[in-house]
Amino acid sequence: MSYNYDPELASLLEFLPDVSLGISEPVKARAGFLELVAQLNADIDQHGVAIHNRSIPGPTGAPDVAIRLYSPEGLEQAVPAILHIHGGGFVIGDLDSELGSCVALCRQLGVVVVSVDYRLAPETPYPGPLEDCYAALEWVSSNSAQLSTDPTRIAVFGQSAGGGLAAATCLLAKDRDGPDICFQYLGIPELDDRLQTPSMQRFVDTPMWNRPNAELSWDFYLGDQYQRGADDVPYHAAPARAEDLTGLPPAYISTMEFDPLRDEGVQYALNLMQAGVATELHSFPGTFHGSALFSTAQVSQRESVEMFAVLRRALHIEH
Repeated sequence: MSYNYDPELASLLEFLPDVSLGISEPVKARAGFLELVAQLNADIDQHGVAIHNRSIPGPTGAPDVAIRLYSPEGLEQAVPAILHIHGGGFVIGDLDSELGSCVALCRQLGVVVVSVDYRLAPETPYPGPLEDCYAALEWVSSNSAQLSTDPTRIAVFGQSAGGGLAAATCLLAKDRDGPDICFQYLGIPELDDRLQTPSMQRFVDTPMWNRPNAELSWDFYLGDQYQRGADDVPYHAAPARAEDLTGLPPAYISTMEFDPLRDEGVQYALNLMQAGVATELHSFPGTFHGSALFSTAQVSQRESVEMFAVLRRALHIEH
């Protein structure tokens, strides 16, 4: 199909690396993704941000979870915390792939960012990756003094599969009467294993993400225990299935026009609104999944400015 992409984005599509186009072979896809990440990270200015790697206790009976802490240098008072959950279709991505995003959030907002290196599918299917994220949330909440963070201002942030895991982490915290989350930022979230929305059925050959990738992603994530689209898939795996969204944290959801995930993001935002959850939704025209990678495009810059504005307001950051 041909798509009416934003002209700036359309002119850059030829530079899109082939590595972004498939996850059918997870090990190969991860290796190619790491090469791309190394190139992107080479020029990141880390000045003013203290970065530390550490391990924290994982879920009961599971390995420790690797995290990376980003703190403003010279921190003298408690600041908000952001639990950052990476994307990658549940299959690729790690702490290094989030370096640029986390440094920018830490520096621009003056907050502590905790990036979680959850276990990946298909080697570790649901609920392993989600439980890793929840363990990181509990650790952030219970170690506020050590982190110099305000336990009443913890946001969960995720893009793509990370957005789906962020939404699920909020559902889990609600159901377990767990740590308080003041805000959920769900960027282009992957939420629905049923793959029945118009955008999911229509966008079979879009860049970065498309229906074939989505099918593989959910098959890998659900593993042998559940079948994609079956009635028994739990809503903690696929938050779009949740019927009671009352009491969840305020939310911001972004979607892209030519992204198969568009409609499930829009629907989840509507469901949150109908449940009385303060929710902001922005669907960016002419864009595709991950088009923010082309940061020079005006629509990508608009998306970035809005992200910082939204988080600043949600976390009650005055400057």
